[in-house]
Amino acid sequence: MHGRPRKAPTLEEQEAFSVKASKLRSLQSQFLQFHHAKIYTKEALDVSAKLLESNPEYYTAWNYRKLAVQHNLNLPEVENNEESVKSILDEELRLVENALRRNFKSYGAWHHRKWVLSKGHSSTDKELLLLGKFQKADSRNFHAWNYRRFVTTLKDIPNEKELEYTTDMIYDNFSNYSAWHNRSVLLSHLLKEKAKGYSPKDNVFTDEYEFVRHALFTDPDDQSGWFYHLWLLDQTVKLETLLVSSWPPHGCNLSLSADGSFGDCSLSPFTNLQTNTRTLPLILYFSEAVENICSSTVVIECENIASNELVWRSLSGDGAGSAQAWLTYLNFPEEHAHSEKAYQVKVSLARSRGIFSSTGVHHGDSSHIEFSVSVPPYRSEHVDLKNEGKISWSDESFCTHDTQFLESALVNLFHLERTKIDETVVDYQWNITTINNEISHYRELLSTMNCKIGKLTLARLLIAHDTLMSYTGTSHRNFSHHAEVLQLYDDLKKMDPAHLHYYQDEYSIVLLKQTISNQELLLKHCRKYRDPSFPRINNFCLRLNNLSLSRIGSMEQLLWVQVLDLSHNQLKTLEGMVFIWCLTCSLLGGSTRSHRVTIHY
Repeated sequence: MHGRPRKAPTLEEQEAFSVKASKLRSLQSQFLQFHHAKIYTKEALDVSAKLLESNPEYYTAWNYRKLAVQHNLNLPEVENNEESVKSILDEELRLVENALRRNFKSYGAWHHRKWVLSKGHSSTDKELLLLGKFQKADSRNFHAWNYRRFVTTLKDIPNEKELEYTTDMIYDNFSNYSAWHNRSVLLSHLLKEKAKGYSPKDNVFTDEYEFVRHALFTDPDDQSGWFYHLWLLDQTVKLETLLVSSWPPHGCNLSLSADGSFGDCSLSPFTNLQTNTRTLPLILYFSEAVENICSSTVVIECENIASNELVWRSLSGDGAGSAQAWLTYLNFPEEHAHSEKAYQVKVSLARSRGIFSSTGVHHGDSSHIEFSVSVPPYRSEHVDLKNEGKISWSDESFCTHDTQFLESALVNLFHLERTKIDETVVDYQWNITTINNEISHYRELLSTMNCKIGKLTLARLLIAHDTLMSYTGTSHRNFSHHAEVLQLYDDLKKMDPAHLHYYQDEYSIVLLKQTISNQELLLKHCRKYRDPSFPRINNFCLRLNNLSLSRIGSMEQLLWVQVLDLSHNQLKTLEGMVFIWCLTCSLLGGSTRSHRVTIHY
């Protein structure tokens, strides 16, 4: 365990083990006879006690003790006798203590002690004294910390006092991961309750960043403080749930095509959608998984469409009620007109407590999306838009689009980033200043030593900074740290080859984010597809081939993609592809002669 090689047991150790195993088998046989016969005499309890003191991990024996205790507590001569009740429960506490001395990390023993204490006849003061002894022997044992939270809740000890206790334990040993974890739990409660001295949380987090920095700069190789710093970073960035993108995007003018013919090079996924129905998918993508997307939280204004009749479903892929992306369909009526009809669609999400994330964070901004949809005249004949199997995708089939056209087409994608936040959104200045301050400190640390976890933290800080800046609506090119983050992950791959795959995945996500979020870079990957044999395939393709990607991300900015080339990468999973609901065909393999087709209509 922990890199230490096993040593072969000596002959004496093997003989001692055989004797112990024989005794345990004998005890277990006796115990099971008593258990199956539901015998709870003193002799039976003594046998189970000996068994548990020898093997505290025997869950069946702990369950038997609960049955025996409950049986004896219900005896007429015991039921109303406080002294007898206390004696029975004290015996259980004594047994658990002996078992814990044998194995301090026995789940069954700690669970049994909780069960006994919950009966309400035992001294919580004695429990804290005993915990003090146990934690002195092993200050990082998470079972003891978990039990301590249970006891302090029973005693109604204020969280503020327990927070002081974690401070003392951390100063005693910076490497006490359990103390850091308990600190995060306590602070979460205090901030949620807005306890005196813990609101606003800006001041609290400022002090916490300084507190953990002392530990990290004292011993940068210890991971305990780094995990707490990561928790602080997460709290600093995830302030509220936001709508970050949609399809159709805000401000676009979309036309539905009934025949699927896209010969005009001016067409793009932002202006045209091929479908054999008068139906348009509408997708909302949030900064984190949310629940309760329905007609009461999302209002859609459009002629001849009743918002309260629309059915929303998550695109999580697992049937869960929580997801980052949500889908509904706008069904336009069949009108026997001779020309296209334009519909104006407005989607509104008010600042609402009805939409919330799994962590309890509520939707924080008043968002709205507006776009127009031109629907062709109703045609009685059915047009088959199914794709005819495999096609040949050679490099010769792709050519560059007109730059001026692409810039005008892609502006909708970046326009949402500037308009999703309204004037009522929280000011992120403290958060940005704090992250900038942390970036400066860890650049200083890395200037004096080559610390791999310091590099990983700096990468996460730079990504957090970019995320916060995107919430303010600032242009990506003015603040992006993508290039520096990519270099950090390159360094980490060399420094820590044991975690190469993790760093490569993170590198891939950042590289794709860099490509998709920068209009100039994105233009280089957009192509016009030409194949006379398949005129129904949208001629606007996003080629992300030959990028050595091992994972894909940035799904919020790929909702518009209808034709996607991911060939010649190192993808091990297609997680998130389900969000690209407009995708009609994609090239995923390494060969330009084969691809997989995905059709949603």
